[in-house]
Amino acid sequence: MKRRQFLTTSAGALAAPTISHAQDHAATPKREGKGRGPNIVYIFSDQWRATDHGYMGNAEVRTPQIDLLSDQSVNFANAVSGIPVCCPHRASLLTGQYPLTHGLFLNDLRLNDQATSFAQALTEGGYDTGYIGKWHIDGTGRSAYIPPERRQGFDYWKVLECTHNYNKSQYYDQAGKEAIEWEGYDAYAQTKDAVSYIKAHAPKEGDAKAKPFALFLSWGPPHAPYRTGPTKWLDRYDTRKLTLRQNVPPQIGKQAQSTYAGYYAHCSALDECVGWLMDTLKESGQLENTIVVYTSDHGDMLHSRGQLKKQRPWDESIRVPFLVRCPKSMKVEARKLEAPINTPDIMPTLLGLAGVKIPESVEGENFSEVIRGTRELADNHALITCPSPFGQWTRKQGGREYRGVRTKRYTYTRSLEGPWELFDNQEDPFQQRNLVAKPAQKGLRDELEDKLRARLTATGDDFAPGPELLKRCGYHVDKSESVGYRDPTAWGQVSVPARIG
Repeated sequence: MKRRQFLTTSAGALAAPTISHAQDHAATPKREGKGRGPNIVYIFSDQWRATDHGYMGNAEVRTPQIDLLSDQSVNFANAVSGIPVCCPHRASLLTGQYPLTHGLFLNDLRLNDQATSFAQALTEGGYDTGYIGKWHIDGTGRSAYIPPERRQGFDYWKVLECTHNYNKSQYYDQAGKEAIEWEGYDAYAQTKDAVSYIKAHAPKEGDAKAKPFALFLSWGPPHAPYRTGPTKWLDRYDTRKLTLRQNVPPQIGKQAQSTYAGYYAHCSALDECVGWLMDTLKESGQLENTIVVYTSDHGDMLHSRGQLKKQRPWDESIRVPFLVRCPKSMKVEARKLEAPINTPDIMPTLLGLAGVKIPESVEGENFSEVIRGTRELADNHALITCPSPFGQWTRKQGGREYRGVRTKRYTYTRSLEGPWELFDNQEDPFQQRNLVAKPAQKGLRDELEDKLRARLTATGDDFAPGPELLKRCGYHVDKSESVGYRDPTAWGQVSVPARIG
């Protein structure tokens, strides 16, 4: 890995040590033959946790299209969102960097342009690029126009910074500065636009110059408000009959069932959308020349432990679906992989699969050879962090800074006060028995602590308290320790400072 700098201020920077990737970027495989590279269709939702899919064992939520996709895919069954909250995830996805490098460890900040973005790397590799839906890394107000120079290199553009009004949702296109309203339920409308994009990019017979494309489709659901999905799906789920996770407190059972029903309705609507996309790829003759990725930016507690939303270190919050379907010509075996993949690993892995050069600014690992089956990954551990609690995870609500690792079996976290939690997720899948203080687990705890310390050293993270990180960056927060997005003038059009030396 390149040398990087950690959390610069206007006065200077703290330098981090030089480290190396487990998988060197130079090992990116070249495309086989002289034809066009594989298309990429990257589908992701907002706040859909891993467990709530048929293929992951939930028999009550209806997801037949995604279940079918899983049968044809490499399933990273323990995929992790390293900071399980919107802006940090999206910035890591588009840069391949950890949040304390790109700087978005709170919501509603603006991503700088110091790293080579996913779209820029793909463009350099000969791709057309497109982005449809939720953006949430511009930080100038959730309904504000985003000019071309702040679109991280994407060509096709139908985007809004952020909204959760799914039935009265707007976007800006690549040419206009006036907001346009999606028709009806926005995920349906956005998917139909993605269908049109895919059809328009089908290569014509004999067109040797046709470019491959990479299309990112970013849905707002199933994020709350939960009971705002299409009526046909809301009617599908009986709030009295849904089975709750074992760690949902019994006294809020009825409330949780109502939440589940609305959330599941969104999930099933999005599953329907996945079917439209797969049908379009097949009918346009592009399915077997397209890498399809299905995932989410983070999970949702959904009343487990009596809590909602994300940012927490528990599996309901950090674990996300991650399916990769490759063209048959790549000879990738559909299978389940238990070792975690983390958000910064996505960009280098997909660039590796596409045979596109991985930028030096990337920090994540390239798992393309793992997907291809030419490299074993017996175990891996993903770094999970909360650098500065905010929003729905403030200190008053029990929030805290933490750093931790998630392996295929264990979750270990440390707070500023010391070791916090240790769970055996195989024996205790609902994470109800904290083993961190058990004398019999000292050896395991020490082993995981060593892994954590190595990750923190590798990523240049000195585990400073949240207020210190805010001070280093010059971020101004409100009483909820959040950047105020409802009134952009409260903090101005401040870009995150450059981190890359």
